[in-house]
Amino acid sequence: MEFENQANQTHNIRLTCCSWSWMKFTFLAVLYCLVLSPASAYDPLDPTGNITIKWDVMSWTPDGYVAAVTMNNFQMYRQISNPGWTLTWSWAKKEVIWTMVGAQTTEQGDCSKFKAAIPHCCKKTPTVVDLLPGVPYNQQFTNCCKGGVLASWGQDPLAAVSGFQVSVGQAGTSNKTVKLPKNFTLLGPGPGYTCGPAKVVPSTVFLTTDRRRKTQALMTWNVTCTYSQFLASKHPSCCVSFSSFYNETIVPCPSCACGCHNKNNCLKSDSVLAHKTGINTPKKDNSPLLQCTHHMCPIRVHWHVKQNYKDYWRVKMSVTNFNYRMNYTEWTLVAQHPNLNNVTQVFSFDYKPLIPYQSVNDTGMFYGMKFYNDLLMEAGPLGNIQSEVLMRKDQNTFTFKQGWAFPRRVYFNGDECMLPPPDAYPSLPNSGHVNSNSILQKAASVLLIMFSICFSL
Repeated sequence: MEFENQANQTHNIRLTCCSWSWMKFTFLAVLYCLVLSPASAYDPLDPTGNITIKWDVMSWTPDGYVAAVTMNNFQMYRQISNPGWTLTWSWAKKEVIWTMVGAQTTEQGDCSKFKAAIPHCCKKTPTVVDLLPGVPYNQQFTNCCKGGVLASWGQDPLAAVSGFQVSVGQAGTSNKTVKLPKNFTLLGPGPGYTCGPAKVVPSTVFLTTDRRRKTQALMTWNVTCTYSQFLASKHPSCCVSFSSFYNETIVPCPSCACGCHNKNNCLKSDSVLAHKTGINTPKKDNSPLLQCTHHMCPIRVHWHVKQNYKDYWRVKMSVTNFNYRMNYTEWTLVAQHPNLNNVTQVFSFDYKPLIPYQSVNDTGMFYGMKFYNDLLMEAGPLGNIQSEVLMRKDQNTFTFKQGWAFPRRVYFNGDECMLPPPDAYPSLPNSGHVNSNSILQKAASVLLIMFSICFSL
C-alpha cells in the first residue's frame, strides 16, 4: 500500500512537471508569435517591400576602393519624406573615407594622424546624408541631391532611387582582402527600419549609354532594410472616421487614437498662436505640433458611403492634416476593401491597384495628381484633400449590412491608421422605424391604382 502511494506521488510530480513544461512552451510560442506578428514586423499588403542598399566596387585604389552606393526603395506605398534618410555603418577595420560625391558625412572625426592629405571622414561609424538640390555639378552623382527624399516604388519608381560615390582608404585592395562594413542603420527620417548584414552578391552588370557594351562591378554587396511600424512609434500616426447616407450617425476616430502624450503641446484651431509666423518651422526631431482634437492624430481619413445606384455605389474619401509643422508631399493613401477589385472611376486622385496575392485584388493605392493635390498642406483651411470612388457592384457579395461598406485597413504614407471599433460602425435602420412619409407615398400610390382600375371598369 505504501509503495502504491509513493508511485502515485511520483506520477503526480511527473504530470506537474510535464504540465509546467507545456505551459512554458505555450508561453514561449505565444510570445514568439507576438514578436513576429504582422502588425509589428511584417506588412501583409506589401510582403516584399524593403529598402535595398547596394555597394558596387568600381575600381581599386592603392589603399582601398571606389564604390558606387545605390539605395532603392522597393516599398510600394511607403516613402522617405523630408528631412530625408540618414545612413550609418561601422567599418570592419580602420577604414577612412577619402572623398564622397553626391553625399556627405555629418562629422569629419579625428584625422590628426594624416599629414599630406586630410580624409573626408575618419570616424569608425560615419553618418551619411544626401546633399540638397542645387549643389555644383562637380559634386553631383547619379540619383543624388534630393535632400534624402525617396518616393515610394508604386508611385514613382524613377524617384525611388538615391545614390552617391565613396572612396574608401585603409581597406582591402581585392575582393579577397576587403572587409564588408557592418551594423548598418537607416533612419527614414525617424526610426522604424532594421537592416540586415551586408551580403556579397553577384556583381552588378552595367550597360553603356549606347547600349552596345556591358561592364561589370569588381565586387557587389547588398544590405536589406525592412520597416516596422511598431519600432517607429508605439502609437499610430493616423485614424479613420466613418459616415453613410443611410445613417445620421458620424462615427469619429477613437479617443486618443494616436496617444494623448501631446495633449499639452497642441494648439486650438482658433488660437492666436496658430497664426504666428514661424509656427510651421519643423523641429530637428520632426515632432508634430498638433491641433487639439479628441483623437490627437496628425492625419484623419474620413470614409463616407455617399450614394447607392442599381449597379454602382459611390464613396467619398477626405484626408485632413492636423499638423501645423508638416506639409505632406507626394502622400499615399492605401485602402483594403473587397469591392476595390471593381473600381470604375476615381475622381481627383490617381489610383493604382495593389495585388499582394495573385488570387486577391482587394487593395488600392490612392495618391495626388502631380502639381494639383500631391501636396497636403499643414493644418488650416487648406489642409484637406478629397476624392470620390465609383465602384461596380457584385450582386453576389454586395451589402450594406454589418459594416461591409467600410474598409478593412487604411494606410497613410505607409503607416496603418486606427479604425473605429466594429460595433460602432453605421448600421442600416431597422425595418420597424420606416419613414412615415414613405408609407404615405406608398399608400397614395396604391389608392391611385385602385381608383384607376375602378374608373376603367
